[in-house]
Amino acid sequence: MAIQVEVWGEYACFTRPEMKTERVSYDCMTPSAARGLLESIYWHPGLMWRIDRIHVCAPIRFTNLRRNEVKSTLSARSARTVMERGKGELYLCTSDDIQQRAALLLRDVRYVIEAHFDMTSQAAPGDNPGKFQDIVKRRIKKGQFYHQPCFGCREFPAHFRWCEELPPCPKELLGERDLGWILYDMDYTNPEDIRPLFFRGTLRDGVLEVPARESGEVRG
Repeated sequence: MAIQVEVWGEYACFTRPEMKTERVSYDCMTPSAARGLLESIYWHPGLMWRIDRIHVCAPIRFTNLRRNEVKSTLSARSARTVMERGKGELYLCTSDDIQQRAALLLRDVRYVIEAHFDMTSQAAPGDNPGKFQDIVKRRIKKGQFYHQPCFGCREFPAHFRWCEELPPCPKELLGERDLGWILYDMDYTNPEDIRPLFFRGTLRDGVLEVPARESGEVRG
């Protein structure tokens, strides 16, 4: 069942994975970021969100910002080793590990996410699409969420509301714009070998059409 959610905020960073040191955002929201935002509003094991299209409702503008980040990461392998041995250090001391990094962000963003959900095998006998649709719509209209929706990073909160009517396309986005290869989502089929999925994105009159996962347009 389809929904439309309007989301907006001051900053956004949908990081390109090929940029290893400094964060550089894609030109617009990615399907994986849209899915994560919807899951922050309503997640249930009995449904799976599918992003159909993303409407870019504000001109695409970039800005530079310096941010404090930790330079190290904790790997799943390290966590597993500590758990198996029952001893070891499993933390990062931010005061010792912090450094400033530049980031190329989007500013003054506004999108409309069009999505639907599929029922999964984990749905309870009493679950049905109509029930989930009513819950999702009620939560969006009341501004309820499980954790703060954000645009790529926790410090970039996203506001949201139920979208009754699509905003007009900004004149700067009329026509066709090639966005190149965009992160579609992560493939968690094999937990030991999680792989990124990509598709070739084109913005047409401010609309990014998102192909189905099973289509040949999505590449692993």
